[in-house]
Amino acid sequence: MGVIKKVMKTGLGEMGFNKGGGPVNWFPGHMAAASRAIRDRLKLADFVIEVRDSRIPLSSTNEELQPLLAGKRRLIALNKKDLANPNILPKWLRHFESDKQDCLSINAHSKHSVRKLLELVELKLKEVISREPTLLVMVVGVPNVGKSALINCIHRISAEHFPVQEKMKKAVVGPLPGVTQDIAGFKIAHQPSIYVLDTPGVLVPSIPDIETGLKLAATGSVKDSVVGEERIAQYLLAVFNSRGTPLYWKNLNDRKKELQGNGSEGKHEYNVKDLLPNRRKPPDDSAVYYIEDVVTEVQCALSDSFSKFDGNVDDENDMEDLIELQFEALQKAFKIPHTASECRAKVSKKFLTLFRMGKLGSFILDHVPDTGKPVSDFDRVPDTCKPVSNLDHVSDSCKPVSNLDHVPDTYKPVSSKIL
Repeated sequence: MGVIKKVMKTGLGEMGFNKGGGPVNWFPGHMAAASRAIRDRLKLADFVIEVRDSRIPLSSTNEELQPLLAGKRRLIALNKKDLANPNILPKWLRHFESDKQDCLSINAHSKHSVRKLLELVELKLKEVISREPTLLVMVVGVPNVGKSALINCIHRISAEHFPVQEKMKKAVVGPLPGVTQDIAGFKIAHQPSIYVLDTPGVLVPSIPDIETGLKLAATGSVKDSVVGEERIAQYLLAVFNSRGTPLYWKNLNDRKKELQGNGSEGKHEYNVKDLLPNRRKPPDDSAVYYIEDVVTEVQCALSDSFSKFDGNVDDENDMEDLIELQFEALQKAFKIPHTASECRAKVSKKFLTLFRMGKLGSFILDHVPDTGKPVSDFDRVPDTCKPVSNLDHVSDSCKPVSNLDHVPDTYKPVSSKIL
């Protein structure tokens, strides 16, 4: 990973992820006020759910809050597990367990997943429930890790048990960091009364490590306009190249071609207009095939440029040259004309969109501390389980035991006081 850090320093320059100064000033005023309010309310909390991004289990930690959380009943919820490498995620769960930290991987949009989380919360609050009439659960985390989505899922579950809660105000959810700027409380249970506080996402005022800042930006915890889409795309390309991901994509698409035979399925027609959002119905086949085609074009463009490159990816200068070639290949894959204004910015935005949607595959950018070894994407999925569809990149037979079943039987709730 050393070459990535060197590329980040030489290619991107020194980025000051510092409050109020440096070329990157990402610490908004509301965040400082929210940090103070969260610290004050943490003193009153009976339980804390610390939400982190499964793709960056360590980088999405708010280090300033850790001393305050050390003496609290706490659960680390690794959200967006559907976007994380399913073969590496269990290693992270074991890592936190070895540090005596309760941890569960979740999908905040899945009721089944969130119910498992609530069962574990109830177990941890078992003694307090018997003697306290009112309990306070706080949900904390850095921006855009899915805190409000988790709150809303808990609200929907509580509405099934307590219909009076149905008209309760929901938390605002958005794809950009900083949507939640005020602390809001939601009642989720009676006898005892349990309130959940949804807090704004807050980061530390200073991020000393450039790579950590770029990981946060890549997953959407820092606004793209603050860091720059091109910088983030360069970082992701450096990560993929250092892990050999383009070669994995090449093997993946070669296997797809073999399974498809000699074009027996024919060419599917599609219209770009079919990609316009329509929440009333799922995307039709033309839209799905269009997305698949774009993903395949991007993967092939990056794998071809990687295969033809005769340099050394461990050399920072060669890595920079490779990234330049890949930007040109991506421009052709996205069909962006050379004459287009802000061409590289458009390429970067489209590339980041595919990464964040999980269309390029499932990744974990952080390395498990006990190994510290870069993840090879050849180790992601066994050869016998290579995916057929880019929209379902890991077959059911290849997935590890569901992390929704991670809670052992002894964690099953004794009572149904919490939902």
